[in-house]
Amino acid sequence: MSAFDTLHRFIFANANVRGELVRLDESLNHIVHSYEYPVQIQRLLSEMAAATSLLTATLKFKGEIALQIQSKGPVSYAVINATHDQTLRGVARWDDSLSTLPETFSELLTSAVLVMTITPEEGERYQGVVALEKPTLAECLEAYFTQSEQLATRVHLMTDMQNPERVKAAGVLLQVLPTDASATDVNESTAFSHIATLTETLTEEEMFSLSVEDILYRLYHQEDVELFPAHAVKFACTCSKERSAEALRHVEKSELMSIIEEEGAIKMNCQYCHTEYRFDSIDVESIHSGNITPPEASQ
Repeated sequence: MSAFDTLHRFIFANANVRGELVRLDESLNHIVHSYEYPVQIQRLLSEMAAATSLLTATLKFKGEIALQIQSKGPVSYAVINATHDQTLRGVARWDDSLSTLPETFSELLTSAVLVMTITPEEGERYQGVVALEKPTLAECLEAYFTQSEQLATRVHLMTDMQNPERVKAAGVLLQVLPTDASATDVNESTAFSHIATLTETLTEEEMFSLSVEDILYRLYHQEDVELFPAHAVKFACTCSKERSAEALRHVEKSELMSIIEEEGAIKMNCQYCHTEYRFDSIDVESIHSGNITPPEASQ
């Protein structure tokens, strides 16, 4: 398995703390090069991708998690979707009339909110919202967990933008295990604070050059750490012709036929992977007569 595009879970046996470490390469480049994104947006999507991958490790069930930013600033929208089996996809929208974009997180995103949506395959959908009032995405995520989960959490996100054709991202998440009710406050957990302080000494050079085993030894060689088998992370899109057809089912048949008459076909493009799905008059007749395979059955 590659040293990158992997998620690693580990626990501190004597501290009741768990951690995740992820490093992204090829899976990330499918996302950041899907459009001609300015470097500032590539960096934002890179951090979001690393963060979302880390958050999937908190899922206790099969399903999806989405990290979405809505803003009135230069970047109006950014989202990363991930699944429990570590597939990623994402997209962003920005004001392309601007000749340059600001460099800082706070300037890119003004009057912004972070929406976290968890969608289990079975059960009810959950959505949490937090204002992006901190100077970094990592700090905003920490605030989210403090506000909504009451769990002591530390998040570190890093990007390597030296090679524009090969952007990399990485992240570390530390969290007190929810079974330890006495350690929900960072200041009340000496062990957690100690581990968090050790983690802060990790440099970007070390993150992107050392093996995961060496990183953990470098940081926590005096701790009792158990590292679990790695999980591969990859880019994957859930779009399909069946899903697109299902969306067309909710559009009036006469309106669809009018588009086909004018343009020859209905063309639907996936915003994540750019796959184009075409529908002609026969397809529309089939869709509106109910002769369509439901998306769930086609997967």
